[in-house]
Amino acid sequence: MIIERRLPWSTVLIWATPNIVQSSVWSLIVYLGYSELGLSFLRLPFLPIATVGTAVAFYVGFKNNAAYDRFWEGRQIWGGIVNASRTFAVSVQNYVHATRGTGASAGDATASEGPVAHIAALTDTHRRLIYRHLAWVNALRLQLRKTSRFFDKPTAWTRRRMERHAEHMRNDWHKELSPFLDAEELAAVSAQANPATHLLARQAADLRALHDDRALDLFHQIELMRQIETFYGHQGACERIKNTPLPRQYAEFSRMFVKVFVFLIPFGLLDVFAERINEAQAAIGWIAPWLPAVPMILSSALVSWVFRVMEGIGDASEDPFERSMNDVPMNALSRTIEIDLRSLLGETDLPAKEERIDNLLY
Repeated sequence: MIIERRLPWSTVLIWATPNIVQSSVWSLIVYLGYSELGLSFLRLPFLPIATVGTAVAFYVGFKNNAAYDRFWEGRQIWGGIVNASRTFAVSVQNYVHATRGTGASAGDATASEGPVAHIAALTDTHRRLIYRHLAWVNALRLQLRKTSRFFDKPTAWTRRRMERHAEHMRNDWHKELSPFLDAEELAAVSAQANPATHLLARQAADLRALHDDRALDLFHQIELMRQIETFYGHQGACERIKNTPLPRQYAEFSRMFVKVFVFLIPFGLLDVFAERINEAQAAIGWIAPWLPAVPMILSSALVSWVFRVMEGIGDASEDPFERSMNDVPMNALSRTIEIDLRSLLGETDLPAKEERIDNLLY
């Protein structure tokens, strides 16, 4: 996600230059066909083309609103995951107490060892549940980051960005989950088609075992199960956005309409600039045949760029869980959850907050 208030000009130029060059070349071709080859039929009334442009602008605006809603819903879901994770960690620490057989019991070697064993067992139980939850958060992030079939083939610039930012992508499954799970559990859940789902199922089974062992009363078990239900709801909402694209009739026809409008712009601008072109040809046309077309070319490039940018914004926002520079910053949110939950456990060796790179937060 771009976190600077204003886009750097370098980024703007990277995306604008190809569009401006294409539009300028096409406008010059239309102009030379009109002025040098005498193809007078290329001059079309501007009013119908302007009417098409107005309709396209409304259509693109509708698509952009729908695409932004998808992005904002994704960000709200992950905000809910952050808050629910904190609630879950606090609930675990306050609801789960020592299991039977731990603490100062008659079977302890000494009475002084009882409290130590009690605290150690309780801390291990809390850590196991909270660390498994951190594994679920990261598993969900990694599952969502898998490139979907709706993700277009990345451009050369995008590939270079992804290679340069590979370390910040944090997409290594084993490296990201191994700190939170033992080797046996990691191997077991990794073999599943949907590891995040099975991690929550293991949480539920662990809560049942704690209840059977009288470390968790029924009321608190039900409360924690409701929180797991909330996590399933957040996961399902993310999967719905990930696996259901913006309806293609909106996305594809919006792209087609913009292409048609951009194609027609030079023909309509011939009509707008006809008199000035004729005057310029008489005055300076002998210097360079294309020089009188400069105002028309610049106008065409500007209008084309604006419409293509509007179209591109919608494309960039409709899939918020890919690996683009406009997506929900799941890495940063996952790291925030990890820092908060591990600090609740009393740990001090905490990871640093996710750092931005090139004004991007992943």
